[in-house]
Amino acid sequence: MKRESLLNYIYRFFDIIVLIFIVFDFGYDFDENFTTAHVASLIILLFFLLLFNAFKFIVYKFKKGKNIAFVNMVIISVLLVTSLIVSLFHINHDYHYILQRVKPILEGGLILYFLLRLFVLVRHIYDVYFNPAIVFVGSFMILALAGAFLLMLPSATTHGISFTNALFTATSSVCVTGLAVLDTSTDFTIIGQSIILVLIQLGGIGILTFTSFFAFFFRGSSSFKEGLNTKDFLAHEGLKDVFRVALNVVVFTLAVEIIGALFIYFSITTNQDINNRFFFSIFHSISAFCNAGFSIFSSGLFDQSIRFNYFFQWIIMILIVFGGLGHHIIFNFFKYIKTYILELFSKKIIHKRVPIVTLNSKIVIYTTIILLFVGWVFLFISEYSNTLLDHKTVFGKITNAAFGSVTPRTAGFNVVDYTQMTMPSLLFVIFLMWIGASPASTGGGIKTSTFALATLNIFAIARGKSRIEIFGRRFSAESTSRAFAILCISLIIIGIAIMSLLILEPKDTPLLTVVFECFSAYSTVGLSLNFTPNLTEASKYVIIAVMFIGRIGMLNLMIGLLRQINHQFYEYPKENILIN
Repeated sequence: MKRESLLNYIYRFFDIIVLIFIVFDFGYDFDENFTTAHVASLIILLFFLLLFNAFKFIVYKFKKGKNIAFVNMVIISVLLVTSLIVSLFHINHDYHYILQRVKPILEGGLILYFLLRLFVLVRHIYDVYFNPAIVFVGSFMILALAGAFLLMLPSATTHGISFTNALFTATSSVCVTGLAVLDTSTDFTIIGQSIILVLIQLGGIGILTFTSFFAFFFRGSSSFKEGLNTKDFLAHEGLKDVFRVALNVVVFTLAVEIIGALFIYFSITTNQDINNRFFFSIFHSISAFCNAGFSIFSSGLFDQSIRFNYFFQWIIMILIVFGGLGHHIIFNFFKYIKTYILELFSKKIIHKRVPIVTLNSKIVIYTTIILLFVGWVFLFISEYSNTLLDHKTVFGKITNAAFGSVTPRTAGFNVVDYTQMTMPSLLFVIFLMWIGASPASTGGGIKTSTFALATLNIFAIARGKSRIEIFGRRFSAESTSRAFAILCISLIIIGIAIMSLLILEPKDTPLLTVVFECFSAYSTVGLSLNFTPNLTEASKYVIIAVMFIGRIGMLNLMIGLLRQINHQFYEYPKENILIN
């Protein structure tokens, strides 16, 4: 045990060395970035890590430690062998050229190695402090702070960045909001944009899900505490198969993002204004699926070179909808289609009377379809003689109106100038932003199921019913109470934010601009009436807090902090109060 404890301390020492190397390597631009000594030190570091992991693999007695050491050995070995193959392939060139080809491979592998070690650290935090809500909130907070410090590195920006702007950008990325105080295209280098992209990916799926994915993938199991943490984040009902769900979520997400990136790449092959089409495709695919709304165009998707590319816009819309529906709905319908096909081709399988499509899936799908259709029709009529005049074809007008209906559902991409939209359109966009996406998805807002439940409850009360019934099922009283708690909390938080900004901003600031900004921040949408870059220093921290609360959910935090296991064996006398 003492030997293993000593090895853990050495492991942490190597982690610090790797972190320092990555920070100085990517964070600072040195004139001699490809010198022999620079790459040689990187190779020596990898050799030391390989030898240390091999020694740890031999010494460790527990399967957990052996598996982690073995995975580290495989990663480092693949890096060194790949570098050797690349060197041999370019053996006819001078050493400077060879080092330029080898160095990115080694650096990429070193980052992957460090991320795996970071996930191990997160797993260790599970054991130190156990409270699912606190771990969930803490993971986002740590990720935002770490992202802010990374964005402050000299090579991440073109002209430097203040801590406030770095924290705002990192929080907006982690909370998949998309509000930006700086121009993502011109103020950030490709390293800074890559940092933003990683923050979007980790924030969209959740670092807890990634941690559980690697735990299950490399070990095939995980701890009970991890199960509770991941269960809460994934909105999974039980502990059974929770880690397999986490694995499926990560695999599904990466698969959809890769396919989306391929379609985006082929849709922009003729666009000469995009220098790096490969990075552009990956960036916008991840940003769209995670409902982040970040773009590496200064004008967003309203840029003249892309705003009339309707095929590209439909790809973005599909990615937004898939990310906004959530894995629960996708997996549920996949299970339904799988069962339907099996029953169709196999006569021996008897049809199950138990419904495969859950009530949650039906509510989410019907609500999403209604909101998308109503939004499309409303914006098509409202903007037909306004912003839609720029599009000469009927298909272009339909696409633009459809995009306008999809993107407020917490995506935040803009294909129109929102400052030029009519007042009814802006108010309707605020309404769509407030509702947001679906539960257990990458989007924000009060969620479609909450809105549907509140609407159904109104009709139930009007009909004199004591419970909400639909599709042969009834909603639990707990679901109804939670829905109205979320509605009230959202309006309270947004109301406080609006009052704060009106106090902190100049007196001539339009009320609609402030309201639009606060709803966008709380619902993690990212749309703005060009107000975000002009926020005062104090107002930026207000929006940071609103984005953070909107992403984690104030109710989740309150439940984690205040809920107590309390079995009440008594009941007070009931008395009604006057309402309306």
